[in-house]
Amino acid sequence: MKIEQLKVLVTGGCGFIGSHLVDRLIEKKCEVVVLDNLSGSTVENIEDHIKSGRVKLVVGDVRDYGKVKECVKYVDIVFHFAAQADVRKSVADPRFDYEVNVQGTINILEAMRNSDVKEMVFASSGGTLYGEAKQVPTPETLPPCPISPYGAAKAACEMYLSAYHACYGISSLSLRYANIIGPRSTHGVIYDFYWKLRRNPKMLEILGDGNQSKSYMYVSDCVDASLYLAEKVAGFDVFNVSSEESLTVRNIAEIVVKELGLDGVEFRYIGGRGGWVGDVPLVLLDISKLKKTGWKPKVTIREGIRRYVRWLVEKYGNVER
Repeated sequence: MKIEQLKVLVTGGCGFIGSHLVDRLIEKKCEVVVLDNLSGSTVENIEDHIKSGRVKLVVGDVRDYGKVKECVKYVDIVFHFAAQADVRKSVADPRFDYEVNVQGTINILEAMRNSDVKEMVFASSGGTLYGEAKQVPTPETLPPCPISPYGAAKAACEMYLSAYHACYGISSLSLRYANIIGPRSTHGVIYDFYWKLRRNPKMLEILGDGNQSKSYMYVSDCVDASLYLAEKVAGFDVFNVSSEESLTVRNIAEIVVKELGLDGVEFRYIGGRGGWVGDVPLVLLDISKLKKTGWKPKVTIREGIRRYVRWLVEKYGNVER
């Protein structure tokens, strides 16, 4: 399905990845409806599009089936990016995580079924869904083995996508994302490091032992790959969406410190292999399947980190040395 000029619903479209996706959809002359409860996002990210009339914002929650059904009517495709995305919060309150991530996804699917909408792109998770994978780099063929309620919710959602395709003919593309970084992100290790160094530029507290190694991807590559795959895949399918690189938390800390122009920063490690309960200490996604479609990443992770840190400095100010 060609994305140009389609009527599109983006759940979570005010958020980090969702708002970048909305930007690209507007470039493709799509009619965009955004459903977002603004709990972890801001209208600022898409405000210009709303004012121009190119985006209709509906403030609401994916747990509200009536609101969801209202938004799904008359669209051609749904990009489902709304989520409770905090692994630690999922551990503390698994019922809430289930209600937002699983029940919310079923609400979207049911609204699609009842409105005869046949295309969905779903934001899944590469690291948390696989858990402590027995095969690294990890391909899509490895069965999910999540170690957090958040990862379990993403795995459950994929099973429902598969079932809704088999039963009702809804084509769903599940994108198992790496850790996505870049402008507008207000969470994650780089954001955390920036604010810790703002408070104390002499010492950086690092959760875990610093050896946690994860797959990352710059947000422009993430959106580019997502739209590329959305146009090429039909039926139910899953893809790892990542760069081919991984970095340790210590590597990231060193890049952030250097980009901020700081010297002599003490790294203080707290914790063991993982930074928190449910944290997967080693994630490296195999993107062979993605590359076979003809797509490959453009931004290296080190360059992506530097770009993101520059954006943080531009938005919030430099770190006092």
